[in-house]
Amino acid sequence: MGAIPLPRRPRVRTLSRSRRPLALLVLLVLALSCAKKGGQLKIGEYGSLTGDKATFGTSTHNGIQMALDEANAAGGVGGIPIALVTEDDQGRPEEAATAVNKLIVQDQVIAVLGEVASSNSLAAAPICQEAAVPMITPSSTNPAVTEVGDYIFRICFIDPFQGTVMARFARESLRLSTVAVLRDVKSDYSVGLAGYFTQEFTRQGGTITGDESYQQGDVDFKAPLTALIARMPEALYVPGYYTEVGLIARQARELGYKGSLLGGDGWDSPKLTEIAGEAIGGSYLSNHYSTEDPNPVVQGFISSYRTRFGESPDAMAALGYDAMRLLVHCLRELAAADPEALAALAGTGGDAAARAAARARLRDLIAATRGFSGVTGEISLDANRNAIKPAVVLEIRNGQFRFRERIGS
Repeated sequence: MGAIPLPRRPRVRTLSRSRRPLALLVLLVLALSCAKKGGQLKIGEYGSLTGDKATFGTSTHNGIQMALDEANAAGGVGGIPIALVTEDDQGRPEEAATAVNKLIVQDQVIAVLGEVASSNSLAAAPICQEAAVPMITPSSTNPAVTEVGDYIFRICFIDPFQGTVMARFARESLRLSTVAVLRDVKSDYSVGLAGYFTQEFTRQGGTITGDESYQQGDVDFKAPLTALIARMPEALYVPGYYTEVGLIARQARELGYKGSLLGGDGWDSPKLTEIAGEAIGGSYLSNHYSTEDPNPVVQGFISSYRTRFGESPDAMAALGYDAMRLLVHCLRELAAADPEALAALAGTGGDAAARAAARARLRDLIAATRGFSGVTGEISLDANRNAIKPAVVLEIRNGQFRFRERIGS
């Protein structure tokens, strides 16, 4: 093969040194002009995308992203697109605080969504409150989370209600007289639920035959289980997270325990049945929604989620979806009532003071939420910024979470 002639290089027009500063200034002005004209509404998200509660963070993120994409496909908010900045806190409170600091200081988000675990939300909420940035937790149920301040919200029910629901179910539906409790003393969520369950179960005439503890990360639970089983309770209430609960179920069966295990929404992960196998069969948990709900809103969400992610959405995905939809709804209300405030949030108008005032107006709109139609039920926030909603009880059969009953307030 002969030599191939090289193509002629195009001429490059260069600027003289004297004209370069002027050209750079023009480019900078054009860039700022474009940014100011377009703008975006930047939302922060922090969650456990890795670590021992990773299915919670992943499901929540999927739900949030799905709602975000639907909103942008519908024109965003007043024609302004919504952007999501997501930080992985690895399921650790100290990392949650670091993540939210970054979202607020570096990324300058206008609102924050997260977390699932109450301990992580409790680490991050004071930072949002101090910065006057609205934070909505999709699924942290410990009452102390929203007690941090008036910029902190949740769209799920709280532990006093969830613990009461399961105690009522144990007494009235299962007709149990004796239950033993095994709680994670390192988890605000687990300690809270155990306390509220005990209070209601004994108030209704039941007996707590024993109360033992473990710590997140433990893998051998035979000592506390042996102590509890020796007192022959009809059921074990284990309000922990799915990783430890799966192991607890297996070891309880290995010790010969035949009764049911009872728990809360921290069980809701496909990993639970993967870890526990048949040992978790015949157990019950309180939760936020059921995939068997025939409501068209619920079934439409489930169908879209399955098409996109190839699996059924758990409650964390549904709550993430509802949290983002509610936030978008409030932003659209703000756009209709006060376009200048929306422009300030999008970075296309006003100064820092205007942006702070706009976040305060957004806070007020979130606090005023009444009757918002979500996948996890109709959402109304009370004076303490907690959602008032019914709970469902699910039964685990053949590795599936099956609807058992709905319990209101």
